[in-house]
Amino acid sequence: MTSLNVHVQKRGGMNRQLMKLCLLIILVVVGCSDTTNNNMSMAMVTPSPASEESTSRPQIALVMKTLTNPFFIEMEHGAREAADEFDIELIVRTAAQETSIEQQIEIINELIQDQVDAIVIAPGDSLSLIPVLKLAQEAGITVINIDNRLDPEFSTSHGLTEVPFISVDNEQGAYLSAKYISDQIDSPTDVILLEGIREAGNAQDRQAGALRAFDENSNITVVAMETAHWKIDEGYDVTKELFMNYPEVGAVFAANDMMALGTIQYLSEANRTDVLVAGYDALSEAKQAIEAGTLAVTIDQQAARQGYLGVEYAVKALSGEELPSETMVDVLLVTKETVEE
Repeated sequence: MTSLNVHVQKRGGMNRQLMKLCLLIILVVVGCSDTTNNNMSMAMVTPSPASEESTSRPQIALVMKTLTNPFFIEMEHGAREAADEFDIELIVRTAAQETSIEQQIEIINELIQDQVDAIVIAPGDSLSLIPVLKLAQEAGITVINIDNRLDPEFSTSHGLTEVPFISVDNEQGAYLSAKYISDQIDSPTDVILLEGIREAGNAQDRQAGALRAFDENSNITVVAMETAHWKIDEGYDVTKELFMNYPEVGAVFAANDMMALGTIQYLSEANRTDVLVAGYDALSEAKQAIEAGTLAVTIDQQAARQGYLGVEYAVKALSGEELPSETMVDVLLVTKETVEE
């Protein structure tokens, strides 16, 4: 091998070594750059001080029966107003329907797992949710009962105690609604009642109030009482069936406006303009029906006020403040004379 060839081979070896060194440097630089980018990405998803502060706010869950009934939409509005005022995180959870009791139980179990601070509950019935709410209490969660009262005796027997209750006097409200149409009946008249969920305390109270009003008028005969489960479609179907059996009915008391609206729909299709209908809840659709003359009366139980107070009481309970065991919100009679006020 000549000296020239040796020199070339040496230079070739040196070049290859130099290239390897440069490649190594490039890899190191790129690696550092990737690490820097990864660190920057992690920094971007790290909660800001404001986010950390928001998560430290009390978490209060409002659990309602459904949002298919405008009554509970109003209740949520009131709760959100209180949430803004008291600077808490409001979690709103609802079942699909007012009869979805098992779904409400599942929701409470999930909230226990999520370790919320308080639960404001409008229960679907007065018995079934008591055991799971007791579990919530045992987990350190404050429980506030609104709208429909949890059964006191069943609560005590299961150890669910010191649960403030916020609602209206449903018996008195139903009495006022039924009495308004009863006072217009001065000849023998058949009357029917559409009930809510029979296991629910508020449904039982409204039935009792309506019966009390009708019992005061000797011209009235209550010929049938049937549940339509608070629903507009069942209100229609049940009314249709009852009128087939009792065609001389001259008045209907429906324990909520959704059922009353179903009744009104049937009466409209049957061209029955001679039937007095009383409702309960003061939904906007019910007020429109009053203005149109197809509904005689309804009851405003101030759903937004109940939602507001539920959250307010939860906040006060979390701060250690002693609360009244029962708070009654005033009911308001809504008729054609008052609906436009």
